[in-house]
Amino acid sequence: MREIHVNQIIETVQKLCIEACCYLEDDVKKLLNKAYSSEKSELGQNILQQIQQNIHIAETETIPLCQDTGLAVVFLDIGQDVHITGGSLYHAINEGVRRGYELGFMRKSVLDPITRINTKDNTPAVVHYNIVEGDKLQITVAPKGFGSENMSRLKMLKPSQGIEGVKEFVLDTVLKAGANPCPPIIVGVGIGGTMEKAALMAKQAILRKAGMPSRDPNIAQLEKELLELINRSGIGPQGLGGTTTALAVHVETYPTHIAGLPVAVNIQCHVARHKQAIL
Repeated sequence: MREIHVNQIIETVQKLCIEACCYLEDDVKKLLNKAYSSEKSELGQNILQQIQQNIHIAETETIPLCQDTGLAVVFLDIGQDVHITGGSLYHAINEGVRRGYELGFMRKSVLDPITRINTKDNTPAVVHYNIVEGDKLQITVAPKGFGSENMSRLKMLKPSQGIEGVKEFVLDTVLKAGANPCPPIIVGVGIGGTMEKAALMAKQAILRKAGMPSRDPNIAQLEKELLELINRSGIGPQGLGGTTTALAVHVETYPTHIAGLPVAVNIQCHVARHKQAIL
């Protein structure tokens, strides 16, 4: 049994919050560079260039990539041979978020859904726990802005609607979203399981290395088809027209009930923020 003290978790989450909000991963940068080279609209190219300039400024000055520094979503892969010591794991995660948002001078956007009173420290985070083999603790911090989160949807399709129904729903979701999620976007799709499983898969899909196809060749083909359909929509960068509406489409699936076909779409703006550490 390996022990990990909560202080180490607090420090790691604090660091990940700041890094996720200020530094974009190389996989997303590469897709933005590719989009700039292939974009047919002059205005679209200009917008993509400005996006790249914004990324450079954020990195060099260690300031947030976007004014909406999001609600912290934290994914934990906890080895079954790990023992957390020194206090509550949940409280440690939230203390790390509180410190990260304070030290990083990041906007605090979290509030009570009914009273709308701000918690003033961007906590609590949304935490997802997953027990895995081994003696490691993997922490992924993914701040989620609500310009994109608000455009996400879930639908319980009839099995008879099949794959064409799935395509129609995903495309309709992107079309309804329009400029709101600050395209170019990354589209996460969860198919199967139950209502909450589909939604969780859609969220996890946007954490995949940007543009990396599914290992399942049939799903990889579906991702390719959806990306082509979305980019033919003409929404373009920031919704001002062009050939780059999405940088990637990632699909995750899970077996479902014979009577169901749950589909969830979680949209991520071009500031696809997430950082990971393994303790």
